[in-house]
Amino acid sequence: MKNFGDLSEREVLAVAISSEEEDSRIYMTFAEDLAERYPDSAKLFEEMAEEERGHRHRLLEIYQQRFGSHLPPIRREDVRGFLKRRPIWLTKNLPLDTIRKEVETMELEAERFYAKASEQAEDVGVRRLLGDLAEEEQNHEKLAAKLTDRILSPDVRAEEDKTRRRVFVLQYVQPGLAGLMDGSVSTLAPLFAAAFATHQNWQTFLVGLAASLGAGISMGFAEALSDDGSLTGRGSPWLRGAASGIMTALGGLGHSMPYLVPDSWPNAFWIATAIAGVVVFFELWAIAFIRSRYMDTPFLQAVFQIVLGGAIVLAVGILIGTA
Repeated sequence: MKNFGDLSEREVLAVAISSEEEDSRIYMTFAEDLAERYPDSAKLFEEMAEEERGHRHRLLEIYQQRFGSHLPPIRREDVRGFLKRRPIWLTKNLPLDTIRKEVETMELEAERFYAKASEQAEDVGVRRLLGDLAEEEQNHEKLAAKLTDRILSPDVRAEEDKTRRRVFVLQYVQPGLAGLMDGSVSTLAPLFAAAFATHQNWQTFLVGLAASLGAGISMGFAEALSDDGSLTGRGSPWLRGAASGIMTALGGLGHSMPYLVPDSWPNAFWIATAIAGVVVFFELWAIAFIRSRYMDTPFLQAVFQIVLGGAIVLAVGILIGTA
C-alpha cells in the first residue's frame, strides 16, 4: 500500500475516478433497495449517483488533458488511510438509518480526500477542481445527515451517533476492542499450556506476562503502521497503536494475574487456575457484549465468535499442557 502523501498527481486523479465510479454504483444499489419502501429517498440516491457520475466525468476530462487516456490500475484499497468499508450494500432491506450512516461516512471520507488532494496538487486547474469537489461532497454529507428527518422520530434521531463520533468509534474504539479481543483469546493457549505442564504458578505467570506484552507490542506496531492518519483524520498513528497495544496487553494480563498466588499456599495451582477460569469467562462475555455494542455485530454471532472461539483456544492449551 502507498501512503497518501506519496501519490503523484496522476495517481490521485486515478484514485478519485475509480472512487467516484464505485460510489455511484453503491448509491444506485441503495436506490434500488429503497425504491419500494421509501421512493422519495430512492430518487434522492439516484440523483446522488448521477452527481457522482458527473464528478467522474469532470475528473476524466482533466486527467485526459494532463496525462492521456490510460488510467493506472490504482484504487483506494491500494492507498493507506482510507476507511475500511463494510459491504452493507450487499444486504437487502437495510434500515434507512443504517444506510444514512454509511452515506455520511462515505461522503466525509470523500470530502477529506479531495481537501487533502487539492492541497498537494501542483496544477492550478486540478487544484481548483479538487477543491470544488470537496465542497460538493460536503454538501452531500449534510444532505445525508438530513435524509431521514421526515421518517425517523425525534427520539430515534436523538439517539443516533453523529458522523464524526461514528468515525471516532471506528478508528479509536475499534482498534482498542480488537486489541482486547486478540489479547484475551490469543494468550489463553500458551498460558494454560504452561499452567498444566508445570503446575507452577510463578512460571505460568511469566509465560502469561511474556505472551501478553509480546502480543501488545505486535498489535501496537501493526495498528500504528497501518495508517498515518493524514487522509482520514484518524489521529496520531502512535496514539492508536498505543490504545491497541495497551488493550491487547491488558486482555492477556487479566487471566495471567491470578497466577501470582504464591506457590507456597495449599492447592495454590488449583486456586489460581479457578480464579483465572472465572476471569476468562467474564472477559469473553464482556468482549462479546462490547463487540455487539460497538461493532454492529449481532450479539449471538459475537458470542459464537468470541466465547466459543475462546473456549476452543482454552481447551487446546489445556490439552497441550497435559500431553
